[in-house]
Formats: sequence, C-alpha cells, structure tokens
Amino acid sequence: MGGLEKKKYERGSATNYITRNKARKKLQLSLPDFRRLCILKGIYPHEPKHKKKVNKGSTAPRTFYLMKDIRFLLHEPIVGKFREYKVFVRRLRKAYGKQEWDSVERIKDNKPTYKLDHIIKERYPTFIDAVRDLDDSLSMCFLFSTFPRTGKCHVQTIQLCRRLTVEFLNYVIASRSLRKVFLSIKGIYFQADILGHPVTWIAPYTFCHDHPTDVDYRVMATFTEFYTTLLGFVNFRLYQTLNLQYPPKLDTSSESDTKSNEEDKYALESETYMEKLAALSASISRVIPSEPDDDVEVDEFPADPENAGQEEERKKKMQDEEKHKSLFVGLKFFLNREVPREALAFIIRSFGGNVSWDSSVCIGATYDSSDTSITHHILDRPNIPTQIINRYYVQPQWVFDCVNAHLLLPVEDYFPGVLLPPHLSPFIQEKEGDYIPPEKLKLLALQRGEKPEEEEEVSDDDEEEEEEEEQDDEDEDEEKEEEKKLRNLEDKKFGQKPPQKTKVKVTAGKVKVENRAQAAEQEKDEEKRLAIMMMKKKEKYLYNKIMFGKKRKVREANKLAMKRKAHDEATKVERKKKPKKQ
Repeated sequence: MGGLEKKKYERGSATNYITRNKARKKLQLSLPDFRRLCILKGIYPHEPKHKKKVNKGSTAPRTFYLMKDIRFLLHEPIVGKFREYKVFVRRLRKAYGKQEWDSVERIKDNKPTYKLDHIIKERYPTFIDAVRDLDDSLSMCFLFSTFPRTGKCHVQTIQLCRRLTVEFLNYVIASRSLRKVFLSIKGIYFQADILGHPVTWIAPYTFCHDHPTDVDYRVMATFTEFYTTLLGFVNFRLYQTLNLQYPPKLDTSSESDTKSNEEDKYALESETYMEKLAALSASISRVIPSEPDDDVEVDEFPADPENAGQEEERKKKMQDEEKHKSLFVGLKFFLNREVPREALAFIIRSFGGNVSWDSSVCIGATYDSSDTSITHHILDRPNIPTQIINRYYVQPQWVFDCVNAHLLLPVEDYFPGVLLPPHLSPFIQEKEGDYIPPEKLKLLALQRGEKPEEEEEVSDDDEEEEEEEEQDDEDEDEEKEEEKKLRNLEDKKFGQKPPQKTKVKVTAGKVKVENRAQAAEQEKDEEKRLAIMMMKKKEKYLYNKIMFGKKRKVREANKLAMKRKAHDEATKVERKKKPKKQ
C-alpha cells in the first residue's frame, strides 16, 4: 500500500536549472558552438536563489541555465547548420590531406551558410524594440570598423561594420537627430534621438589601434555577427522613414564635377564611392525628390484650459529642439589637417553647417581654405602664420561645447593657444543640493540669456595694484598706532587722564512687532518635530536613513566646493610665483 517515494533533488528548483555541461551534451554541441548559439539566441546563465539545493548538495562553482531556455534551443535550425559546418571542415581537411585539389574547390563551393533573419524577428517583434536595443550594436560595430586588418578578425566583418556605421551616420545627418556629444578617455560618446528614443553609442578615436591581446575575439565576433544583421535591418527601415534610397546614393545634383578627376586617383575604383560616402560631406539622394512646402500650416486646436501649461511647455520644448537642430545653419567650417575630421564633419553636418578640408587629407572636400565665405577655421595649433580677417580661428572643443550648450558660445575662450575651459559632460544632470561647478553656472546663465559675472582673472597689473593697496593700508595702520602711542605719552606727561566712556546707557523702548511669517515657520518646525517623535520604529528607521542620505549628499557637495576653492587658490599662488614677462 506504500505510495511512490519522493526522492530528494527530483522536484522544485532542482529541476528548473541545468548545468552548462549537461545542456551542451543535451544539444550535442561543442563548448564554442554552444556559447555561440546562446549569444545569438540571447540565452544567458542564471544564478539560482538556493544554489546548494540546485547543485544537489554540492558547493562546487558551476554555471547554470534555465531548463526552459535549453528546451527552447532544441528546435533551433542553426544547430543543424553548426553540425553541417563540422562535417564540412572534416571533409575539407581530408581532401587537403589527400591533395585532391578538385575536391577541395568543390567542397569550398558548397560551404554551408546560415542567416540570422529569423532570430532578429524573434528577438525584436516590433521595430521600436530594435531601436531601443541599438546602443550595444552601434558601439560594437564602431569598434570593429576601426580594427586593423591583422588577421584577428575577418576583413569582410571589418568592411561590413564600416559600411553599416557610415550608413547610420548619414541617416543621423539627414534626420538631424544628434543631441549630445562628449569627449572621454574611452572615445567619443554620441546620443541621437531616433524616432523619439535616445540612442547612445561610443566611437573610438581613429588613431587608437593598440588593441589588447588578452581578449577573446571569437566571442566579440559572434556578438558582432548578430549586431551587424540587426543594424542592417534598422538602417533599411530608418532610410525608408525619410524617403531615402537604400543602399545610400550620393545626391549628384549637389556635387561639383571639377574635382572628379582628382578624387578618382584617391582610392581604388571599387572603393572610391564608399570613401565619398564615408567623407560625410555630401547629401544622400531621395527616392522621390521632395520639394520644400512653405505654405503648409499646422492645424491649431482650441487650447484646453486644464492642460494649457503643459501645452505651452511642450511648444517651448519643440521650439528649442528646432533651434538646436539648426545650430550651425549658415556657417561654413574649414578643418585643418590635424583635427579629428570624421567626428567634426559628422557633428557640423548634423546641425546644418557646411564643412570642408584640404583635398589632400581626404576625398570629398567641397571648397578650399581660400574661400572667402568661410566663417570658422578649426585648428589645433598654438598659432597660424597667415590669418584671414573675416573668419574665426577656434580650437575643436568649441564645436563640441556649442552642441552641448545648445547655443554658439563666445569664441574668445577657444582661440588658438588659449587654455581651454573644462569640457563638461552633457549626460550629468545636477539635482537639488548637488555641487555645481562655476563653469556650469556660467553656462546656465548664458542659456538663460543672462550675462554671467566675469570670473576674477587676476592679471599681473591687477596683482601689483592689489599688493600696493595692501602695503598702503598697512602703512596707514602703523601711522595710526604711532599717533595713539604719542598721545598716551603726552597725557601721562601732563597728568591728564584719557576720557573714560560711561558704561551706563539709557535707550528708548521699542515696540516689538510680531513677525507672523516667522511664527508660522516656528510652528511648522515644532509640528514636524512632534511628528518625528510620534513615528513608529520602522518609519523612524526609514526616515533616519533618508535624512542620513541627504546629509551625506550635502557633505559631498561641500567637500567638492572646498576642493575647488583650494585648487583655485593654489593656481592663484602659482600665477603670482611665475616670473613677470618683460
């Protein structure tokens, strides 16, 4: 009559997880293939809540996957392709060993291939899902596009990443969707507004080719294989939304034929078109050329009195956004050969400006440095021998700071050879009580349209004047002290006592006016104190934690302010110690 005995570790959480080795054997895959499949399908290890129970009493470190995820992988068509590829490698090796060159060519022609289209559709059911997950995809593709052709990565993958990233940059320029830029140690951070969703990616500096050797490039290549497929789909759909041709084609109507012969010599015939597209100086052609409609008016509906404030705020936000998009409209830039050309060309074109460079630097230059209509010349040298009077010569940081500030900053702070102001991150938004550096306060004042107070930049002449004034004050104090001593001596000599002030004072009484606002404030504080006293133990504990966090925040802000003050004082002392220029 005894029922079935329930054995240990055969139910509950122990059956919900499976170790990596068991999962690999279940799928009949090698470890590299299993890892590759998990990356493509988006399956990741999970840490069980009760690890000892799942591990059947053992405490050995093991990697666990959810059982339902492994069952999901059993029906994946790519698993069959992985097995076919193993057979292909074995046959090819055998043909090479037997030196059957006809068989080698035949086997190579029948190399098994697979596509990831169905996985993209499966992981991203809607287009907006793909846009939201575009950050990692862009960062990885921009990284691979800068790789040297050293054999660590397939040349085809590098070329594909380069093509896809250039297509995406051209879309951002055409849609004017760039919003933020930040220069960091890792690279350049960009943020664009793609269909209402912020997409942030990092592009490495073009001169940085010292790649680490302790990185598994096969894992990175598997991620890139998935990301390139995703970015290809996204680029195609984004180009459709703007009525642009895909693959992108340059707008030949805006190109000048004068430099065509010189540009053809720049690269191979097969690469010339791609290089022109990557220069980011020309517009992309549309499927149907769009004509500007100036007479189109937006319908205005009667404003709802309840939401009038929100409507005004939304309108103001849209106006600011439109103004930001046309930040460089009407300006012509020329880039010197030592500045980061691609990043600056991308940013300037994204905000409506025209940009060019020396034709010997890169293909796609649209005008020379001798053009009289150039408004800004970007260079990164302490000085330039010959300057043209009707243009500004500024350092590259001016472009980046203008984009983040949403306005054209004064060029005086960015002249060649001038010590540049701090490059503030646009991704940091200070909350109430946070430390705000003085440069940020100055920038906020400029954005409000106010004239910020000039920073106390003490020149050598000012320092001399201050020192003279201090010396004069000291001399006056010494003279007064001597006069006082002489007077006391004279009084003692003639037996006169110095007049003593009486301590008794009679003052008229004043009517004390009750300050109602202050009384109300005191009453409010008393109520708050009593409310804290009446709190329960748990509530009081939580309240104390919140107040501790606030106090810590204030302490940190004060600490940063003190550090900044000490730094400013140190720089002032150093400036005083410097030998004066004759």
